[in-house]
Amino acid sequence: MAEPPTAEGELHCPACGSAYATSERFCPDCKLPLVRAEGVIESVGERHQRARKVKPQFTEGRLVRVAGARNQAEAEFIQGLLLEEGVPSLLRRSAGFDVPDFLAAGPRDVLVPEAALTTAREVLLQGELISDEPPAMVVAPGRLLAGLLLALALGAVVVLLLSRV
Repeated sequence: MAEPPTAEGELHCPACGSAYATSERFCPDCKLPLVRAEGVIESVGERHQRARKVKPQFTEGRLVRVAGARNQAEAEFIQGLLLEEGVPSLLRRSAGFDVPDFLAAGPRDVLVPEAALTTAREVLLQGELISDEPPAMVVAPGRLLAGLLLALALGAVVVLLLSRV
């Protein structure tokens, strides 16, 4: 076990945050080198505090898109709302909007694990960040092309029949 730290200075483990006397060099549990106390406790505390908010039952399944945001700041706001309810989330740039010159610009997708999808939708509905309506139907590009070619062929047949009359 670690000795009680001296009043003059103490060392901390960067992983577990345990305090040790200056005579120690490595954490016996984590096997990491000990560091001075300045700033260690705050950074460990913030990460642990954020991780404690995530409810384990919401971490199962593949990631699914639950919302979209216009920019990085809006996406982080949504992510913070979800975290307050224990829902972990991930942000990614929306497909086709990679703008390296403006790193915070451009739309973002907010992804959550499948187990947290219904809770995330409820949170976002309460905040009026998404609508209750089902998403608009998207037509596959191949199907659209086939429909246009069929309409063009029918138009050509009509023009051909009218030109013979």
